Amino acid sequence: MSSDVKAARDWSRQRLKALGWTETAPQTVDAVLLTVSELVTNAHVHAHSNAQLVLTWDTRCLHVAVHDASSHLPTPRPPSTERLGGRGILLVDALADSWEARPCPYGKTVVACFRPPDVSGPEGRRS
Repeated sequence: MSSDVKAARDWSRQRLKALGWTETAPQTVDAVLLTVSELVTNAHVHAHSNAQLVLTWDTRCLHVAVHDASSHLPTPRPPSTERLGGRGILLVDALADSWEARPCPYGKTVVACFRPPDVSGPEGRRS
């Protein structure tokens, strides 16, 4: 599993480099890569399936989409001192400009949106 997460992060980093974000928006790149790690890990740990990662750039938003085989939609859970983990979606919620989970045939897709650096203030983060 950890090699799949690393491969997803490495592949994503190359796409972000091609967009120029590694030079112009390193904090946004870090947020995207952490989101990729969390969503791919969730697919393996909670959905017990492989993850299909797609990055889509529509000139307004970088969509980070991860599909897995579980139809169970994620919801943020409050952190707990009683259990390990369970904070991935809270991180995605904090890092992404927006996110959604939607059911689809044979599972679900979780999509997080990151605006480009020059659209919404410093580093492309919410103003």
